[in-house]
Amino acid sequence: NTPDASPRMATPAAAETTETSSAAAEAGHKRDLAASLEPSADASKRQRADTPEANTTSGSSSESDNDFEAPRIGGKLGGKSHGQRPAGKTVGGGKRYGAVQSAPASESEESSGSGSSSGSEDEVPVQFARGGKGGGKMFSSKMLARKALSVSRRNSESESESEDQSDEDQSDEDRSDDRRSLAQPQPQRQQPPPPPPQQQQPQPQPQHSTPATPATPAAPAQQAAAAAAAEKPDYVLKYSLVGHREGVSAVKFSPDGEWLASSSADKTAKLWNAYTGKYDKTLEGHTGGLSDVAWSPDSSCLATASDDKTVRIWDRLSGRTLKVLRGHTNYVFCVCYNPAGTLLASGSFDETVRIWDTHSGKCIRTLPAHSDPVTAVHFNRDGSMIVTCSYDGLIRIWDITTGQCLKTIVNDNNPQVAFAKFSPNSKYILAATQDSTLRLWNYHTGKCLKVYRGHRNAGYCCFGTFSVTGGKWIVSGSEDNCVYLWNLQNREIVQKLEGHTDVVLCVDCHPLKNIIASGSLKQDKSVKIWKYDC
Repeated sequence: NTPDASPRMATPAAAETTETSSAAAEAGHKRDLAASLEPSADASKRQRADTPEANTTSGSSSESDNDFEAPRIGGKLGGKSHGQRPAGKTVGGGKRYGAVQSAPASESEESSGSGSSSGSEDEVPVQFARGGKGGGKMFSSKMLARKALSVSRRNSESESESEDQSDEDQSDEDRSDDRRSLAQPQPQRQQPPPPPPQQQQPQPQPQHSTPATPATPAAPAQQAAAAAAAEKPDYVLKYSLVGHREGVSAVKFSPDGEWLASSSADKTAKLWNAYTGKYDKTLEGHTGGLSDVAWSPDSSCLATASDDKTVRIWDRLSGRTLKVLRGHTNYVFCVCYNPAGTLLASGSFDETVRIWDTHSGKCIRTLPAHSDPVTAVHFNRDGSMIVTCSYDGLIRIWDITTGQCLKTIVNDNNPQVAFAKFSPNSKYILAATQDSTLRLWNYHTGKCLKVYRGHRNAGYCCFGTFSVTGGKWIVSGSEDNCVYLWNLQNREIVQKLEGHTDVVLCVDCHPLKNIIASGSLKQDKSVKIWKYDC
């Protein structure tokens, strides 16, 4: 039972039946051929329904078809017998199953009729549509078995592959889980370390104790600074120097601290011992009252400003006039040496500031400084700038080399400025105005940093100055006959010196000791020396 090359299978019994039928009647071959056709063609049933051969043939074929149960493939044929499929129906790709396609009738009939006699259902051909193409191909049961075996093998292989894939996926998942598990402990390993630093933070308590040791001296330093700030001076009157016939206009200590000079409206200047208050000499020569006096940096010379419109330079030892500086057209009100002692600046009621060469006595520069009388001039620490002030309410800073005005400071209320000078470090300017106020200015920004009030200054040009030998104080005269001291930082009045009987117009502080000198107007006419801890 080997399958033929054709898509159909034929048995030996079917071949003998075909030979006997061809020998009996060849003339009726067509009719017998038609009668032996399968009953699956509906057209042949309708045409030959009255023929008994056809009926018997169709019945035998139907019985053989009923004896065979068609396999269920894909759920499309549904167990229907292939012989009952009507001819002319389109299946799959549109191919038709007709009488012509079922071709040699004898072979198909013999095969269908001898199915029960042969008894081998494996060799019965089955026609079914495969893959929707409907090619009408015939497959034997062996071929189906082979196909089923191959399908089962494929299924088993696919299942094994799926299992392998699932195993691989599981292994990948396990690996990923392992990686995650490996990755998770790493942050956990990083997290545990923080507790040790936290545990190490309490450990450096001895380290905190070590910086605490420098902090302990810092605390005393701060306490000392606070104590110094809270400490108040206690100046007491030591000497009252009497000798001037008119009011005292200015008092100045020499840079070396040995001498005290005083100028007066009586047209004279007097020299006193700074420590003992002993009188030394009187400088005479002006024809008008004196408004100011200044020392050279080496304490060997003095300069005086007078209402006679001149400035005189004096030798301290001999008391003789060294130079007379002429050029102002009105009263000379203020005078000051530069730190090198080579220049002298003077301010006048003629509203100008003149720069003089101390060696030649010539005016080297005239500054049209203000629109009102100039009330003060002062050099900074290196002598490159001077500050001037005036009744016009302006404070101006000038470049000595070029003569240009570098900065102009003006208060909002524009009060008349009675006095101005640089701080010892030349970073600030202290200005006294006739609204009973002293102000500390940052001249770089033009902002007022500190304001000192409590004294009275409304009609006179009262002096103000810095005291840096002990604490840091601001010192000023007052029209209430007192000397006032303020704490530089907190602006608190730390002491009020009482002793004069008239307006205290001028004050000055000793460069080395806690000594203050003050001078009063004509009802008092005295110079007083105040000391603290010396």
